[in-house]
Amino acid sequence: MTGPAARPEGLAAYVAVTAAYWAFMLTDGALRMLVLLHFHTLGFSPVQLAYLFVLYEIAGVVTNLSAGWIAARFGLTSTLYAGLGLQVLALLALAQLDPEWAVGVSVAFVMMVQGASGVAKDLAKMSSKSAVKLLAPSGNAGLFRWVAVLTGSKNMVKGLGFLLGAALLAIFGFIWSVLVMATLLAAILIAVVIAMPPGLPPGRKGARLSEVFSKSANVNWLSLARVFLFGARDVWFVVGIPIYFYAVLSDGTVAGNRAAFFLIGTFMAGWIILYGLVQANAPRILRAQSRTESDLITSARLWAWALACVPAFLTCAALLAGGPQPWLTAVIVGGLLAFGAVFAVNSALHSYLILAFTRAERVTMDVGFYYMANAAGRLAGTVLSGLTYQIGGLPVMLATATAMVAGSAIVVAFLRPDAPETA
Repeated sequence: MTGPAARPEGLAAYVAVTAAYWAFMLTDGALRMLVLLHFHTLGFSPVQLAYLFVLYEIAGVVTNLSAGWIAARFGLTSTLYAGLGLQVLALLALAQLDPEWAVGVSVAFVMMVQGASGVAKDLAKMSSKSAVKLLAPSGNAGLFRWVAVLTGSKNMVKGLGFLLGAALLAIFGFIWSVLVMATLLAAILIAVVIAMPPGLPPGRKGARLSEVFSKSANVNWLSLARVFLFGARDVWFVVGIPIYFYAVLSDGTVAGNRAAFFLIGTFMAGWIILYGLVQANAPRILRAQSRTESDLITSARLWAWALACVPAFLTCAALLAGGPQPWLTAVIVGGLLAFGAVFAVNSALHSYLILAFTRAERVTMDVGFYYMANAAGRLAGTVLSGLTYQIGGLPVMLATATAMVAGSAIVVAFLRPDAPETA
């Protein structure tokens, strides 16, 4: 189920892939916060803000569906470099945004650039996650540990990106912030291309696009569970909560807006960093070294239902408050931090199980399919984030998150340790 024993060149390749992924996710997190806060200050509604990220998520669905085949055909290093390079181009394009453009033109332009960034992100993600399956040592929960380190550290870096984006916006403004990130990522791409050691497999000419669709029941059920899980996070994370915090923190002045940017960026960064920290330590939390795959599947069911309790509690608190209240804001902050910790364990279990359920010869296909489902969940959550917050505020938004987590828990119950592996 896991990869071969770790070799020095394999470890070096893993380190290089992880470093490249870190650099990408730093700019990805910063860009999301830049776009959200910049356009909110221009007067965009929650639904309009959600539109800015829709093509980003649609691109993720399409990219992941085909990226597994592309990587199998041309090699993982090719897709990793393509992801980093495309993100540099997307950042440079975004720097051309003209404040004199009409709102509709600005929205369309940013949507297209965000779509390119979505393609870039999922090329880089699929390459990095697939590499772990091929490079991780066998035995001693090696696969789970290496997956947890990659995903956990990546999310901590992305959390710093949220803080970086908010800080850059407050200090330098939108255009210069984007140009700084493009320069940084271009330099890192050049360094990675020069320093990348051997260890990742080349492409396979016989790879067929039809192989992308998995015949494994476990892969398909886990992918569906992923749709609900990440939809439940993004339904509050993308638009609703940042806009709620801006409403209660900003006094409408320039100084007040800047202070709100820093506070919102700090919370979003702290949430992602906490999520990544817990995710990196998930093997220890779950005692994975001494547990079987069957035990971990059972844990996935239990942790999913535990996660559903958090937004359910927050929904009740929002209904009781009836509107913005200091105590409600404190409860929301604490509750969402708790959500992040439990969500991290759920996500780490999913990330391990998808690699455990697939075989090395088609890992890029199954990982691409799985992250296509991940992107579909993010797409649904993004649309619902602006829509539910605009329709019913915090209570409707949080109730939707509760329902989606419950859906994930129900689907996870269909996973079976004795199900046939992917053919």
